[in-house]
Amino acid sequence: IKTSVLHDFHVKNNAKMVPFAGWTMPIQYKSLGIIDSHHHTRNKVSLFDVSHMLQFKVYGKDKESFIESMTVCDVKGLPENGGSLTVFTNAEGGIMDDAIINQTQQDYLYCVSNAGCSDKISTCLRENLIDFTAKGGEVVLELLDCGLLAVQGPKMAEVLQTGTDTDLSKLYFMQNVEANLFGVDCRITRCGYTGEDGVEISVAKNRAVELAENICSHEDVELAGLGARDSLRLEAGLCLYGNDIDEMTTPVEAGLTWCIGKRRRKEKNFPGAEKIVAQIKSKPSKRRSGLIVSSAIARNGAIVQDGNGNEIGSVTSGCPSPTLSANIAMAYLPLPLSKVGTEVNVLVRKRVVSAKVTKMPFVPANYFMNK
Repeated sequence: IKTSVLHDFHVKNNAKMVPFAGWTMPIQYKSLGIIDSHHHTRNKVSLFDVSHMLQFKVYGKDKESFIESMTVCDVKGLPENGGSLTVFTNAEGGIMDDAIINQTQQDYLYCVSNAGCSDKISTCLRENLIDFTAKGGEVVLELLDCGLLAVQGPKMAEVLQTGTDTDLSKLYFMQNVEANLFGVDCRITRCGYTGEDGVEISVAKNRAVELAENICSHEDVELAGLGARDSLRLEAGLCLYGNDIDEMTTPVEAGLTWCIGKRRRKEKNFPGAEKIVAQIKSKPSKRRSGLIVSSAIARNGAIVQDGNGNEIGSVTSGCPSPTLSANIAMAYLPLPLSKVGTEVNVLVRKRVVSAKVTKMPFVPANYFMNK
């Protein structure tokens, strides 16, 4: 089991540590329970350790083509210092992982993907690099060993602006910049996994604790763990790899069609393109849908039924929503039954519970957009 660069910092701050994706990570802290931590993030600002994520850089004149050979993103169309969510796909159109690809002023791509898929994606990158360069492509891959801090919440910019000369009011959602923050050089990307305004900060391992301590010294900042992270991302309608998306799920079925570049759809030169583009045109047989569950918490694996008791799907993620005071869930439903307002049933501990298909995100996003 791997430990984060902030492991001792978490222990010092009375974190409850649990195994997650091959790492030991904080699920919550003694100072705040999961629900209070969730509300604190929605109202003020929380610091999450996401150093377990895979970070890498891609250099060379063919770097965009290299990443496009594995993902659905229009990397060549990314503006300077701009980024996008994307997915790595397999030959059948299934999702190998989701990731964020960032173009930078420093003439390399900076990318972040999931901890649970790090071995798979690292292997994919290396194998494709051999093939790509053998065909004359010029590209260099650098896997990073850095800390990664997610600072999330509506007061994020107010807190961080006190520690940097970089004008955060000009850094919009899905933009990134190299900056000095509280005396520490880092890369700041305005993104996150909570639905709130926030940033992810890539920082050298030997400066990560120092930076975390400086951020946490602000009275509005609290540490948050995996517990609050999960309820926040579910309210935001965001996918957890291995639960809501996997290699048997296409981006169209997952409701991620928007991240497939128009040029990429036309060129159809990414893995699984024929199946994915065909689904865009003819619509998939199933779709990821949001559910409000009436009187019980429907967790991963709970069976979803139609009104006649026929099994039509299963819950991929579910939890009580602290913001809505309601039970929310996601499930893949047949297309005709995925329409908002459709009534279905969920089996929770052998009890039939009514549910209704609802629009996602469950809680409106609060991203800092360039208007």
